[in-house]
Amino acid sequence: MMSALPDQYFSLENYFTLDETSGIKHEYYQGAVFAMTGASEHHNLIALAVARSLDTQLDDKPCRPYPGDFRLKIEAVNMYTYPDLSVICGETQLADGRQDTFVNPTLLIEVLSDSTEAYDRGKKAESYRSIPSLQEYLLIAQDRPHVERYRRQGHDWLLTEYSEVDEVVALDSIGCTLSLAAIYKRVRFDVG
Repeated sequence: MMSALPDQYFSLENYFTLDETSGIKHEYYQGAVFAMTGASEHHNLIALAVARSLDTQLDDKPCRPYPGDFRLKIEAVNMYTYPDLSVICGETQLADGRQDTFVNPTLLIEVLSDSTEAYDRGKKAESYRSIPSLQEYLLIAQDRPHVERYRRQGHDWLLTEYSEVDEVVALDSIGCTLSLAAIYKRVRFDVG
């Protein structure tokens, strides 16, 4: 869940101080700061299932998965954000001399929620596409089995959607797969 702080401009220094001392994560976009508050049970179960699967598959590869507390700097748009999951291949490039902020994801994953879906599909997705190292990103629904995979092809992005529990998402950028059955294994959808 995300909420904007009152009409206030934050310098980067003030943002980092707020983010480090408030006890909750914040995203930063060109001087505006947004508090990231709470995640649902479904969100957490999905993120954990995806992280576990990727961690196992990447064990002997030069790529590493990171949970949602590793901050991403999107240099082209002056944005700092916390993707739900990130995968970095090769050496991790840190930003601003900080140990908690990186700039070179290969894969980014967001678990959608009612409060963040428009932002995740809109401004955040647009910003993600400006990252030179990014090859793929996933949007994962938590209210039904549904995954959208966006894969870079030159200057374009190809969308592939998956909605059947027996389908498998091929993550070409990192040489892994994610089955919808595994992603949603512990999620109980409301009936009727």
